[in-house]
Amino acid sequence: MANLALLVMAAGSGTRYGGLKQVDPIGPSGEALVEYSIFDAARTGFSKVVFVIRRDIEDVFRSAVGDRVAGHLPVEYVFQDEMTPAECEVIERKKPWGTAHAILAASPAIDQPFAVVNADDYYGHESFQVLSNHLQSADLDTAMVGFELRKTLSEFGPVRRGLCAISNGELQTVTELHQIAAEGDHVQYLASDGSYQELTGDEIVSMNMWGYAPAIFDYLHAKWREFISASGASEDAEYFIPDVMTKLIAEGKGRCRVLNTRSSWFGVTYREDYEAAKERIRTLIESGSYPEKLWQ
Repeated sequence: MANLALLVMAAGSGTRYGGLKQVDPIGPSGEALVEYSIFDAARTGFSKVVFVIRRDIEDVFRSAVGDRVAGHLPVEYVFQDEMTPAECEVIERKKPWGTAHAILAASPAIDQPFAVVNADDYYGHESFQVLSNHLQSADLDTAMVGFELRKTLSEFGPVRRGLCAISNGELQTVTELHQIAAEGDHVQYLASDGSYQELTGDEIVSMNMWGYAPAIFDYLHAKWREFISASGASEDAEYFIPDVMTKLIAEGKGRCRVLNTRSSWFGVTYREDYEAAKERIRTLIESGSYPEKLWQ
C-alpha cells in the first residue's frame, strides 16, 4: 500500500439537509456514504484517513463512522473549529471557515501526498484510482478529478458548483456558480446580476476531489492570513478551495492537472437525496462493485 493520505472534510452542518448527513446510514449494514469513498481509497493505495470534523460531533462521528473504519485503516481526527492560527484575531462563529481552511487545519496530521474529498459525496472507484496513480507518479502538480455538470445535479433543488475553465488538460480557473438546476435539456444558474443564464450541462465542474503534495500547506497558510486580514470580522465569509486554486494558478505558483473519470458522482444535498443515494448504493452492491457488508 502506498504512503498516501485521504483527507475527509466532514465538519459541515448540513443546513439544507436538516441534520448530520455525514453519519446517516446509506449502506445495508449501516455504512455512511463516506465509508464507500474510504473503501475505494483503501483499495487504490491510500493507507491513512484524516477526518476533519467539529468537536461537537466527535462522539457521534466516531461511533457511527470512525470506529468502524479504524479497524481497517489508521485514522486521525482534526477539529476545524479549534484551528485558528495564533497570529489571527478572528471572531468566534458557528459556521465553518470553508473548505480551504479545512485542508489547512489538517496540516499537522499529514506529511505525505494526499487526496481531499467531501464526506457527503460519492466519487466512485475509478476516480480514486486515477487520483492515486497521479499522487504516486513523479508529477508534483496538484490535481483535480473533474465531473460532468449534468451528472452532479439534484432533482430536489438547486446546487452550487465550481465551473472549471480547462486548457490542455490543466485547470485555469474555478468559478463558483449558484442556484444551478436542470431546465429541460439545458442547465441554468443564477448570475450575479440576478438573471438566469444557460449552460449545456457538458461543462466540467469541481466536486472537491483534489490531490496535493504536502507543500501546498505553505501556500494555504499564506493565503489564509490574507483572507483573515480582509474578512476575519465576517460571520459569513469562507475560505474556499476554488478561490485558492484560481489564485495559485494565476500567480504562477503551481499547475493543476484535470483528471478524467468514467465514475458517476452522486451526493446528499437535500433530505430527499437520501433515499436516492441508498438506491444507488444498493445497485452498486448488486452489480458486484461492493460487498453487502463493506468492512467484512
